[in-house]
Amino acid sequence: MAALLKDQLFNRDTVGQLAGNLAQGIPGFDTGRFQAEALAGFAERELMARLDWLADCAEEQLPGDFPAMAEMLQAAMPPPLDPSLNDDDFGHFVDAVPGILAARHGMEDHRPLAMKVLYEATQRFSMEFWIRDFLIRWPGETLADLARWAEDDNYHVRRLVSEGTRPRLPWAKAVGLDPDQTLPLLDRLAGDPTRYVTRSVANHLNDLTRLAPEKVLHRLKKWSAEARHTDKEMSWITRHALRTLIKQGNPGAMAMLGYNPDAPADVSLAIGTPVVRIGEKLSFSCSVAAHTDLPVLIDYRITFARPGGKTADKVFKLKHGQARAGKAMTVQKSHHLKGDATTFTVHPGPHSVTLQVNGRDRVSAPFTVVAPD
Repeated sequence: MAALLKDQLFNRDTVGQLAGNLAQGIPGFDTGRFQAEALAGFAERELMARLDWLADCAEEQLPGDFPAMAEMLQAAMPPPLDPSLNDDDFGHFVDAVPGILAARHGMEDHRPLAMKVLYEATQRFSMEFWIRDFLIRWPGETLADLARWAEDDNYHVRRLVSEGTRPRLPWAKAVGLDPDQTLPLLDRLAGDPTRYVTRSVANHLNDLTRLAPEKVLHRLKKWSAEARHTDKEMSWITRHALRTLIKQGNPGAMAMLGYNPDAPADVSLAIGTPVVRIGEKLSFSCSVAAHTDLPVLIDYRITFARPGGKTADKVFKLKHGQARAGKAMTVQKSHHLKGDATTFTVHPGPHSVTLQVNGRDRVSAPFTVVAPD
């Protein structure tokens, strides 16, 4: 899958598209040379390294003087992404090259001009990875720029403010910002009319729950009281922002979503496959009978055997809904214990399933995983 994605994003067509754009802004740009060099270097490089490689190939034909380079890079950018849309318009990876070169060559001695190029570039492809270099080198100045960008008319610029400052942005280097430095930015973005922005805000808050859960809960309560969104949209933002705390059974998060951890209920769990081979499916069923009408959130946690007698827990979503007094909610589940997963290896040994209802562990049952034939 990863190899397929790399080839979809970086191939003769996309490199040709980038070469044409660069030729529009760089006098005398040799598109044939650029394409040949770029394509020849892809095989040995992973996805993000291919972007750096494209920047390497492009800079060979650019002036060393950054102000002159910046003028050409801005002229080489494709038209901005459609400003009338409001979600999932991520752009093309190859269009990150002007921003990469701005961060590489302008950040140290020409910070304001380099930031201007990033501002333009992020309207073509998100500069969330490269703004982080500026946050590390020039934290105060960059945060001041982002505070202004949070009010920008372009929603890609506004999203960058949240996404670029996330504490745990996937694939990105850490920026080491304190939550009190980024929460004021999120205050400006919390009522944004575009889901592309508010999804980033919710993801940012979810990252922050690992550092400052109480501050996240306080912010969500504040935003809800301010009626920044419809109840439906605010509910979505809150649920998305609290998903890690919900998996942990955090009482404050549960209460905010309307789930009572201490609600009385009769809970049962039955394992249908007490012995499971790696590559096959664990099957189980459960029943939750609440004593009164109430919202119910059912998750399950698998305790996996690890080498050396250790264990590791992972929580999975199962069901949520409105329970009715005296009427049991029943669920059948099959969980595939993949033998070829790249992110988590299943090992033979004793395992268990624990049923969580409204964040509280209610009942557990063991099963055994054995090696495939």
